[in-house]
Amino acid sequence: MSFSGLDISQLSDNEKSALDTYIAVTGQEPSEAIPLLRRSQWNVQIAISKFFDGEGPDPVEEARAALDTPSPRPNRQTQNLMTDYLAAGFSPATRAADPAPRVTTQPEGQPAYRPPFILALLFTPLNLLYRLLYSSFRLFGALFPFLPRLFNTTASSALQGARRNTNGRRPLGPQDTAARFIREFEEEYGTHPLPFLENGYNMALEKAHQDLKFVLVVLLAPEHDDTNSWVRDTLLSREVVDFVNDPQNDVIVWGGNVQDSEAYQVANSLRCTKFPFAAVVVHTPSVSSTAMSVVSRISGTTSPSEVVEKLRSAISQNKEPLERIGATRAEQQASRSIREQQDSAYERSLAIDRERARQRREAEAARQREDQEAAERQAAEEKRIHDLQQWKRWRAQTIPDEPSAEVKDAVRVSVRLPSGERVIRKFAPEANLEELYAYVECYDILQESQEKPTDVEKPDGFEHEYWFRLVSPMPRVVYEVSAGGSIREKIGRGGNLLVEPIDDESDGEEQES
Repeated sequence: MSFSGLDISQLSDNEKSALDTYIAVTGQEPSEAIPLLRRSQWNVQIAISKFFDGEGPDPVEEARAALDTPSPRPNRQTQNLMTDYLAAGFSPATRAADPAPRVTTQPEGQPAYRPPFILALLFTPLNLLYRLLYSSFRLFGALFPFLPRLFNTTASSALQGARRNTNGRRPLGPQDTAARFIREFEEEYGTHPLPFLENGYNMALEKAHQDLKFVLVVLLAPEHDDTNSWVRDTLLSREVVDFVNDPQNDVIVWGGNVQDSEAYQVANSLRCTKFPFAAVVVHTPSVSSTAMSVVSRISGTTSPSEVVEKLRSAISQNKEPLERIGATRAEQQASRSIREQQDSAYERSLAIDRERARQRREAEAARQREDQEAAERQAAEEKRIHDLQQWKRWRAQTIPDEPSAEVKDAVRVSVRLPSGERVIRKFAPEANLEELYAYVECYDILQESQEKPTDVEKPDGFEHEYWFRLVSPMPRVVYEVSAGGSIREKIGRGGNLLVEPIDDESDGEEQES
């Protein structure tokens, strides 16, 4: 995407982020925002300060220019309200909408300079003398109007700047100055329904630009004779108040006292020629994307009907462009909302896909673990069977032979196997009960070959357990191998036994019984 030759796609991520933040605060078009950000080294705070307070000279560029060319001789320029009025009277017809530039104000939080007490005490007589001479000059200026013009052509601009601070008012930041004006206005005229903005002039213009509203700028000079009557009879009249408070007119009110530095600068920038003064400022998109212009001026003592008529005329002439911009912004906001919804839906779909992929991976991992565990169990079972067979062969070679007929006290035992086969065998009386269990366990090995296996080693790490028990049916007697003892002691001279497999359930029931 490009704007007037500026390709946003060529910007880095940090520069795009700075551009988005700057546009969100100022509402400026990218074609105008990118050059200002470049001049500000892509510092958003510096660029926003330049946008609101005006872009001052670049000290680096001035230093470079000073090396190439000699510095020109500065031209002092003086200005006051009377010369502006005379110039306006003899100048040709001005444009219908004059620009309303922003002014440089006292920064918030900056403490006002106060001279040391000793210096203030020393210069007190000079200050009193200056005030006396200034008051006398104002009196002669009222009697002889040519004197101020003559003095203005000879006095320096420093004296004009000092004129604003001779009233003893402490310079404050824009917000504090607005709060002081509202407080003094209420103290002078009582509770009023006018919604004065408790903020600086620049912020009032920014609010009007963002909200597409009209700013009614009211400038009051408390020393003027008509200020009190105009405020009470015109500005606070029901007709004017109802029109200003009507939400359909989209009017916000900002007021200032010209004894304050900010209001004085506003009076100069709006070309105030007569007090009391009011002006209507509105965003004019035909000039530029950020232009704020004066579309109506109300100077001097006017009636409420005249004020309302001028306000209505200014609003009706500039309402349509603002409505078009509002429709464009609404369309852009709707498009932005649709894109955000699409992005959100895409993110949700992507999250669902990631979750499904994660579940598939987990299911695949679980299946692999189950297969691995099954294979391990099968391998362990095969090894157990192999070790069991090896143990049987090893144990079979250690089982003693059946006693001969000469042994009179041999124990004759009849064992019924789980297969139903009955085995009868004699054992030595001193033989351990475990010999009888081993014979039953290794019976299949002994039947496979007539000769006992030899040279079979016991499997390493194999712990053999008998998974059956020998039981006498009548009466029921269980001969546990763990009880030990000889066959003669446990069974007697002979007996009929059953091989009963052991399982966990039957073993638990027997323990309970």
